[in-house]
Amino acid sequence: MEFTKESIFISSIRSFFSTLLGTIGIFIAFIPIFIILSMFSSGKEDIFKTKLEILPDHLGNMKILGMSTPAVLQVNISGIIGIDGGIKSQDIEYQLLESRKGILKNNRVKAVLLNINTRGGDVIDADTIYRELMYYKEKYKVPVYAYTNGFCASGGMYIACAADKIYSSPVSIIGSIGVISGPFFNFYDTMQKIGIQAKTISEGKDKDALSPFRKWKEKEGESFEELTEHYYKMFVNLISTSRNIDKDKIINEYGARVFNAEKAKEIGYIDNANSNYKEALVELLKEAKLDPEKSYQVVSLIPKRNWFTQFSAQSKMFFKGILTNLFSNDQVDDKSDRLYYLYKTAK
Repeated sequence: MEFTKESIFISSIRSFFSTLLGTIGIFIAFIPIFIILSMFSSGKEDIFKTKLEILPDHLGNMKILGMSTPAVLQVNISGIIGIDGGIKSQDIEYQLLESRKGILKNNRVKAVLLNINTRGGDVIDADTIYRELMYYKEKYKVPVYAYTNGFCASGGMYIACAADKIYSSPVSIIGSIGVISGPFFNFYDTMQKIGIQAKTISEGKDKDALSPFRKWKEKEGESFEELTEHYYKMFVNLISTSRNIDKDKIINEYGARVFNAEKAKEIGYIDNANSNYKEALVELLKEAKLDPEKSYQVVSLIPKRNWFTQFSAQSKMFFKGILTNLFSNDQVDDKSDRLYYLYKTAK
């Protein structure tokens, strides 16, 4: 009898796909259960889209205080803005709206602290969040401060411009004033060589702009370039105006680079480069004319997620993780034609 030894590579591939198919089967089996649970929970859902979380004050106290106690609303700006797993503009909208209702009604919120750790993200979400914060600040006459411990880059900087002052830990990474989209690939020449053809049916001039399956025309994607330039000018103008920085220096000297906290302070991107969360909180209290030695409450409003929404999001992230491991070292994104205020590190 003759035995054929299987290569380690083939064995690994077989093991991988066996595990993958088994995992997919488990996910599919649980889908009906999550749908049923979602249907039952949706009928009992209240009108609020967020749930209240009590956070420690600068002394570490987390006791729930009286309904008349002034409050500081912490708004977390984390993850990739506008992308699954990160913060979205609708989440911030609900948090700001509901910070004037329920247990926080009667003008309890006296200040807003942005807690930022993001490399940026979608242009539209970043701009919407900035405008929602500016509207809130002006309508309710409350100070808004920002604190970053990690990244405050690109779209994070865009949103931070809504703050009256920006505080940073000494190890934070700050800057990246720019817009990015793509990359866009073209497979036309390769397809010609191996005899593959593709046809896209569309109406309207340039409706299939930057299609990877045909030869690109002269000035292909010009509209994307115009959009990129438009959003870049918006970003530069915002930084220049809100942070009082020379526009030419932003464009020609600082560009889309990121900087350490000390350099970012020197440039004018932030106000304090050697701070911590508690210090930023105390300074915000003083700006809001609240005595740090008297009672106050720090709160956060966390977006609610039903069973099925959580399951769907986790499933999507799981399969993205598989694709990431198989095909690249970067985040898999099925919306590569979107425009981003996003800092990306080179691989």
